[in-house]
Amino acid sequence: MDKLAIYVHIPFCDHKCIYCDFYSITNYKNIESYLESLKREIAHYAGFYSKEYETISVYFGGGTPSFMTPEYISSILEEIRNSFQIARDAEITLETNPGTVDSEKLHKFQKAGINRLSVGIQSFDKDELNFLTRIHDAETAKECVLRAFESGFENISVDLIFNLPGQSKEKWIKNLNEAVELPVKHVSAYSLILEKGTILNKMVLDGKVTLQDEDYDADLYEITIDFLESKGFLQYEVSNFAKPGYESVHNRAYWQYGDYLGFGTSAHSFVKNRRWWNYSSLEFYKRAVDEKDHGVAGGEILTPEMMLEEYVMLALRSGGIDIENLKKRFGDKWLAANRSILEILKTDGLLKIENGIIRLTKKGYLLCDEILINFKY
Repeated sequence: MDKLAIYVHIPFCDHKCIYCDFYSITNYKNIESYLESLKREIAHYAGFYSKEYETISVYFGGGTPSFMTPEYISSILEEIRNSFQIARDAEITLETNPGTVDSEKLHKFQKAGINRLSVGIQSFDKDELNFLTRIHDAETAKECVLRAFESGFENISVDLIFNLPGQSKEKWIKNLNEAVELPVKHVSAYSLILEKGTILNKMVLDGKVTLQDEDYDADLYEITIDFLESKGFLQYEVSNFAKPGYESVHNRAYWQYGDYLGFGTSAHSFVKNRRWWNYSSLEFYKRAVDEKDHGVAGGEILTPEMMLEEYVMLALRSGGIDIENLKKRFGDKWLAANRSILEILKTDGLLKIENGIIRLTKKGYLLCDEILINFKY
């Protein structure tokens, strides 16, 4: 059977952070009606995709999914289980914010079927947390991870952000060190990105915040790779590091250009050569589901050229291009057109070709975007 990843967006959040551009709302009046819309949408797509696919991952993102009750998340999971064929070892992830869970709630989430937590810590530094307008402090963050581990969660990931305004290399290393001292198997380390429409973007435009330059960002990124690899976390994607065997199944589905379905507000889906996306507005989404049983706002059919370019980009950002898989899906046209570029990158130490895999080196990851624009399609 073909493999499928499922994403469920929970837009409800108790606070909007200044850097966040994901769709979220702090109005909770539609929580129950949203649940009914989600169930209706899940049942709708099951009619098209449940027989030919085995679901290998379910990911609850947001918003703040851990803000919901375990019963709420369990109800969604039950609908998915009743509608789709779920692999026995499926990875089921819940994005979790420190301060939104206690031991009892964590036990109930685990009982509901959650077997992986992605904890949005971002920083352990008080001033950085205040700048990011996070609602937790360092101790709450550590307590969240420790309680999750004590509750039986073995697969725990933490998110961190680097290159914050004024962040020293020493402060960033301290953040990394505090993270790996916790019982975590996965670390996502992202450079602070300025997204249009965020509060942070306006602060920068108004001259209230100054971001650090790209060279300094690259230095911090290189420090991140070296530090985490020295602690046994292997880099398997530009921003993601894991202990062996704990790479995110769900994220790998995206990076390996697999099929996925997204349910809820602002969720995206990709199956075969078709991509579509839902309304972000909760009201628009609910209205669409009431009328059509799905929340689709728009979509596109990808040409073979578009798919090839996306496949190469995603593969090089993660585990690399499997040459045989590339040929099977797209033929050998790309390899022939880029043979000389690949040789130059290999000579410059930016890329290596081993065991049938074209993979960026650590130096290559640093220049990933610049490398990708040079390929011919």
